[in-house]
Amino acid sequence: MFLPVTGLNGELDGALDAEGDGQLGGELTEDETIDVGRRSRALKIAGVALAGTLVLGAGAAGWAYWHLSDNITGVDIDNALGDNRPPKPVTTPSPSGPALPSEALNILVLGSDSRSGKENRRLGGGDSSGARSDTAMVVHLDAGRTSATVVSIPRDTLVTRPSCPRPSGGSTAVAHHSMFNSAYEVGGPVCAVKTVEEMTHVRMDHYLEIDFSGFAKLVDALGGVTVITDEDISDEDSHLRLKAGTHHLDGTQALALARTRHGIGDGSDLGRIGLQQKLVKALLEQIDSQALLTDPARLYRVADTVTAGLTTDTGLDSLAELTRLAQSLKDLPASGVRTVMMPVVQAPSDPNRVVAEEPEAGKLWESLR
Repeated sequence: MFLPVTGLNGELDGALDAEGDGQLGGELTEDETIDVGRRSRALKIAGVALAGTLVLGAGAAGWAYWHLSDNITGVDIDNALGDNRPPKPVTTPSPSGPALPSEALNILVLGSDSRSGKENRRLGGGDSSGARSDTAMVVHLDAGRTSATVVSIPRDTLVTRPSCPRPSGGSTAVAHHSMFNSAYEVGGPVCAVKTVEEMTHVRMDHYLEIDFSGFAKLVDALGGVTVITDEDISDEDSHLRLKAGTHHLDGTQALALARTRHGIGDGSDLGRIGLQQKLVKALLEQIDSQALLTDPARLYRVADTVTAGLTTDTGLDSLAELTRLAQSLKDLPASGVRTVMMPVVQAPSDPNRVVAEEPEAGKLWESLR
């Protein structure tokens, strides 16, 4: 980098001779010579300081990029599952090559109830080992990325859990009439994806998972969320107590709302899904209202919070890949997101469980292929 020194030193321009050869015209007095020397040294110091600032700035930017990418935990789901999966939709790329992806996309988003770590145990209300998918949503982005459908899968749904590869080797056994959220418990993200793909026949292009602590911190980083509750909530398990009406929730309260089930309706998981869908809408509206791109410091805080609690497939496990996905959604407003629940009915074998209602559930999944 070259510094425009002469532009910063206009007072000395007149002292240069007409040929511009850098020689001082005429003789300078002793005081003038000292003054020129001081200015020259000052310019050199300023140049070195600016260069140092640029180097430090580049280093800080590089560190921040590395730090955010290093926050993300990646899982190689594609390699683990191989080719025995629903086919990917055939897309025709634009001849000019679009700057950002715009094809339809399906993402399995899980909220993990892991109690690992002090903060997760505090927010989870216990210290039990292991983890399950406390929240499961299939996010379908329509072609063009201007609208989306979020389908919630009740955790109490009974499914046939397929045989899944274990991270330590070997495979899990096929399990009939198993609760949906047990797939994550026995086989982690890989088994969660395989179970969803077998029950929906829809290819999951990506996987995203966030834990208790990460979700609560994300809400706080966004300044909280505003939700409207239709009835009073009092849940001893989630420790949430709210009167019916409008509330601005912090991260801990928003997490409690997402986990509440016993304080509303019939106390089933279906009531909780209704609250979670309200929360999804509230989060999208809050993000829409944030001028994150014009506030780098706040943008970094939000990005640091999101990535720290995030597990993804290897197709999204870098800041560059997540940024590219986020940029492709720039024309997707909160109002363009539809939230629905997979159609279910009470399981004949257990009144506390549900099963997919057919043919309605099949038609819904077919619309997302």
